[in-house]
Order: sequence, then C-alpha cells, then structure tokens
Amino acid sequence: MSISKFIDFVQLEKKYSPHTQKAYQRDLEEFAAFCENEYQEKSIDLLEYTIIRSWIVSLVNAGNSNRTINRKVSVLRSYYRFLMRIELRNENPLRKHKPLKDFKKIQLPFSETEMKNLFEGNYFSSDYKGILSKTIIETLYCTGMRRIELIELKHSAIDFDSHTLKVLGKRNKERIIPMIPTLEKQLKLYIEETKEYFDSHDSPFLFRLDNGKKLSDNFVYHVVNDYFSIVSSKEKRSPHVLRHSFATHLLNQGADLNTIKELLGHASLATTQVYTHSSMQKIKEVYKLAHPRGDKK
Repeated sequence: MSISKFIDFVQLEKKYSPHTQKAYQRDLEEFAAFCENEYQEKSIDLLEYTIIRSWIVSLVNAGNSNRTINRKVSVLRSYYRFLMRIELRNENPLRKHKPLKDFKKIQLPFSETEMKNLFEGNYFSSDYKGILSKTIIETLYCTGMRRIELIELKHSAIDFDSHTLKVLGKRNKERIIPMIPTLEKQLKLYIEETKEYFDSHDSPFLFRLDNGKKLSDNFVYHVVNDYFSIVSSKEKRSPHVLRHSFATHLLNQGADLNTIKELLGHASLATTQVYTHSSMQKIKEVYKLAHPRGDKK
C-alpha cells in the first residue's frame, strides 16, 4: 500500500498543512480498514469502483453528511491520481463518480452587537488565562485568520512599527495583514503578561497555554465556543464563525471582495463570495440607495 508515499507527496510537493496531512491519512486509513474488514482486501491500491461505492453507501448509512462524504471521496480520488502519476495504476476508479448533492447551510456570523457585547462586557478575567482568551478572540476577529494560522503564529510575525502581522497560510503561502490599534493594544498587553508569567522565553510561538506549551485546536475552539455562549444563542460558535464574521462585517461596511479575499488568504474569489449570502440584505439596501432608479426614501 502506498498511503505513506502519498502523505510524503502532499507534504513535500503539495506543501499541505500538517492538519490536512493528518486528515488525508485518517480518511485513507479508515477506507483501508473498511476494505480489509468487509472484503479482506489488504491493499486499496488496485481496487475497483464497486468496492468504493459500497464504502460510500456505508458512510451514508452511518449518518455522514453529503459534504463529509464528498470530502472523503475527494481524498481518495487524489490518492488514485497519485498512483497513476507513479504508474501503479492505469486509470482512476473514481473517474466517472459524481459527487453527492451538497445542500449547504448558510452559516450565520456573529452580529456586530454580539461582538460589541463580548468585548465590552466584564467576561474576561485579569489573570493569564483571561488575557490569553481575549487576545485569541481579538486576533481571530480583527484579522480573519484561520485557527491553525493563529496556533502557528510566532513572535517574529508581529511588526509593531509597520502595524502588520505576517501569517503563514495554506501551502506555506505568506500574507501580510494590517493590525488595527485595538488589536495592537491587546497584543502588547498579552506579550507583557507572558513576560511576567513565564520564566522561560524560549518558545517561538506567540500564544501558549498556561503550562508553556503550544495551543491546541481544541483549546482554541473551546475558548471561542465558551465565551460566545455567553452573548450568542447561535447554534455554531467556532473559530471559523469568527473568520466568517470578520469577512461579513467588512463587507457590510463597504469593503470590496478582492480586498477581503487577500486578507483571508483565499486562492479564488469564488471562495470569498460565500460571504455575500449573509450580507445580501445590506447589499440590497446599498443597491436601492445607490442606483438611479432605486428607492431613496
């Protein structure tokens, strides 16, 4: 089986993030386990579509969403494309497969009022954990960066002289994000707190747990979820919703999509356009007021 070779390929040549590499490996290993348990196939390299289709049916029966299934199948498609590249297969067994219909829910961002209530309310303690939590949320909301980008952020990324942050995004692509004064003030407060809290200054990472270790995915998620449960009744309260809120609020205030695309680090404008859905009411209002034939009452 060539799963390890494929993971090396996406790491070294595709430059995918460690998070994506782990997800790819997990999906492929789960498929391999299914093939061995159900069909006694010890290798997935030369399988035909009938077995893959049986796996897809099992994923549906297990209650996975169409979006999740399509993602897993996409990983498998990439794997077989890799096998063709290294000449272990002549054709891709998924060449004729059609993705399942994905009925995407429009993800609701936090409102500007919810953001204001959280930051202006007395919810964050003045100890290290409270300052860390507020700085995490402030950084996510003021920059729109991804959770993994926040976790990997280093001290060297901050330039207070130029008021910018250097972020390492997907596929090791760097982008520069401006810092607004509110974020700069909070970051300086946090940095001063870390100097007093930690005896050791040998970590290159900006954000650290109270035991000095690097942040984890779960910790960042729980910080966002726990604090927003105080001010928001929305069902989903995750770091990605903060990223969504960042883009939506900028769009509501008149920022153009290309600017938001660059700030978010999207490769395609089509990815950024998803944020126009939650801002459609604002767009309608601007349109009515701006168009010569619009209702200006």
